[in-house]
Amino acid sequence: MGISVNDEVLRISRINMADNTIHTPVMLERTIELLAPALERDGAVLVDATLGMAGHAESFLERFPRITLVGIDRDQDALTIARRRLEPFAGRVHFVHAVYDEFGRALAGLGIPKASGILFDLGVSSLQLDRVERGFSYSKDAPLDMRMDASSERTAAQILATYSEEELRRIFYQYGDEKLAPRFASRIVQRRVDKPLETSAELVELVIAATPAAAQRAGHPAKRVFQALRIEVNQELAVLERAIPAAVDSLEVGGRMVVLSYQSLEDRIVKRVVQARSASTAPRGLPVELPEHRPELKLLVRGAELATDEEKSRNPRATPVRLRAVEKLREIA
Repeated sequence: MGISVNDEVLRISRINMADNTIHTPVMLERTIELLAPALERDGAVLVDATLGMAGHAESFLERFPRITLVGIDRDQDALTIARRRLEPFAGRVHFVHAVYDEFGRALAGLGIPKASGILFDLGVSSLQLDRVERGFSYSKDAPLDMRMDASSERTAAQILATYSEEELRRIFYQYGDEKLAPRFASRIVQRRVDKPLETSAELVELVIAATPAAAQRAGHPAKRVFQALRIEVNQELAVLERAIPAAVDSLEVGGRMVVLSYQSLEDRIVKRVVQARSASTAPRGLPVELPEHRPELKLLVRGAELATDEEKSRNPRATPVRLRAVEKLREIA
């Protein structure tokens, strides 16, 4: 389906509005504090793997005048906003349209062998949530799209129209922790025999009708279903499982990485990788740890660090965040 002139005018208008809106980066000062030791030298390269509207990136470029920044994002509109915002730093910024598991390719394409610092700010950006026509929100009616990259093919509507009942049940369970997954999957498959679901309002209506009254008092019935669909459309967890190891491999020795997660599924993936690579591989009972058994990473925070109460009150988006940070100690042969 082609894009009409009116659709393009609306898209550009929304970009301009977002460009003029102040979005407060989550845990900004803490991310700067943790990454600073890796960025305070000439030639340091910071990769913002989830550039978004460049809130973190702008502050890093201001604080560290000798760094080069590589900004990666799958959303072309976000890159448009970021380019405008970072115009004062022209010559120090490279923009890459890619999904963040394409980390190594992005650096290789720029002739950059290793990164000094890496930042992941995961989750859905304010730009995506605020754009009604993208269909991320269950509170506003829009086509069931949910693509972070508008050039990709799979939409939420296509998933609801083509996935089997078993597949729908799986993603609602796995990505939404939805206890009513079997009921919702069954109703969706029954409904599409007559007419596929095409809008968020249609899906919300179906989910509410299938939810017992007692369960509706625990929160909006569609919240977990929409989360699960968004994750499946964008393959968020599969991408993250590839991206974190690739990022560690792309760090130079002494380099640092900070990851901000907003849901337990994301944090679990990050935790698994960084804990495994920060542990000694020496066999049990070995009296002396050999150099090849030393950990590859050092954990910089204990467990997952949360935002302070002060920041949560100032910036509600920080409420669910979990921060993990590491430093690379050595290369693995």
